[in-house]
Amino acid sequence: MAKTIHIAVISIPAFSHQASIIEFTKKLIHHHNHFHITIIFPTIDSPLQTTLTLLKSLPPNITYIFLPPIPKISLPQNLSPAVQIQLAVSQSMPSFHTTISSLCSSSSTPPLVALISDPFANESLEVAKKFNLLSYIYFPPSTMTLSLFIHFPSLHEEISCEFRDHNEAIQIPGCVPIHGIDLPEHFQDRTSLAYDLILQRCKRFNLADGFLVNSFMKMEENTLKSLEEHKCSVFLVGPIIQNGSNNESKGSDSDLECLRWLEKQPQKSVFYVSFGSGGTLSQEQVNELAFGLELSGLRFLWILRAPSDSSNEAYLGAKNDDDPLSFLPKGFIERTRKQGLVVPNWAPQTQILSHGSVGGFLTHCGWNSVLESIVLGVPMIAWPLFAEQKMNAILLCDGVKVAMRLKFNDDSLVERDEIAKVVKGLMDDDGNGIRGRIEELRHDAFDALKEDGSSTRAICQFGNALESSVNKM
Repeated sequence: MAKTIHIAVISIPAFSHQASIIEFTKKLIHHHNHFHITIIFPTIDSPLQTTLTLLKSLPPNITYIFLPPIPKISLPQNLSPAVQIQLAVSQSMPSFHTTISSLCSSSSTPPLVALISDPFANESLEVAKKFNLLSYIYFPPSTMTLSLFIHFPSLHEEISCEFRDHNEAIQIPGCVPIHGIDLPEHFQDRTSLAYDLILQRCKRFNLADGFLVNSFMKMEENTLKSLEEHKCSVFLVGPIIQNGSNNESKGSDSDLECLRWLEKQPQKSVFYVSFGSGGTLSQEQVNELAFGLELSGLRFLWILRAPSDSSNEAYLGAKNDDDPLSFLPKGFIERTRKQGLVVPNWAPQTQILSHGSVGGFLTHCGWNSVLESIVLGVPMIAWPLFAEQKMNAILLCDGVKVAMRLKFNDDSLVERDEIAKVVKGLMDDDGNGIRGRIEELRHDAFDALKEDGSSTRAICQFGNALESSVNKM
């Protein structure tokens, strides 16, 4: 009988990261069922309810621990949610250290041999070294973003001005060229705390023994080869997405309403609009999007959140009790009653994207949503809001070419005429080939997950390498 290998995993208090790493641990256990995994969650105020729902589906050899919560009120309120999350994780490190110490000395579980960390919790790698644990980073975004993070300390030295002011396109090794303005917002102000935090996190990447990335070979093969040339041990283990049948709430009134509505629509006729679990638009932009959808004349299903001047207002799960529908232009619901459906706050995304009536997806380019759309073969319109989403949009539009890009005006607003034009262009697919290319990429993603596929082999190779390292200890 194979020796049980115990691995600790640490995530961050953000649902998109927690959902991705939970699904990865389930895949790892599926291929290495003698592994035991303990997932450790730093928290802000309390565990996320959506994450608690996902944890109900864990097999018995995956357990979890919630660290003592960091009160949100104790975090600087003038900082972005992403920076607040990083500060909360840093404040959780003493309790994380205590937890790792307990797991290493416990007689009730096998000895701990390795740690897998979220990139935004990589102070934990320093703790891992203290306990002589093997350490890896599970990277939920793209391999392109990983390459940026690994090479960022060098870019910081090579480019002295602000990246947004750099005139030439930046060549991240193995990636399509990118303009400095399209780097994540944390990279844009060298005097800010956010910039300092991301620089320090990127410098810690050299503490990792390897990287597990939620992507797949045919999508980012050039980036993988470039990283391997730089002596990085990278395992492409994706696409890892949520299984809607297990992890999405079923049976609520809004779920049933939108799925029943989709059943009545013709094949590939519905344009789906959603900005993920954390994205928000301003009131003015909500108005323009509403008028743009109406002007397109096409069927639409829009998941609407109450507006905010902060594009990531809901990233920390912040609740707004206002009815999102009350922020729509006067008479919009009545005028479009036969054309579309607006659902407040949330809907079962993978069930929607997999429905035969859905023919296009306006997305904020969060990596989870991107992979879901690719796996389910739905062409995209890219509307990035925050984090690395502009980079994802460039990969989708300029790299694999399975999405169209919207143009913003001088006031950073996408106007209704532009929305209507691009939506109709995507849904008509008038010779731009997007629908054919995403169908090919969908097959590539499916092949990567087969028993002999590249991502399945990568998961097995990682597990075997871990066992080999443990046996040599």
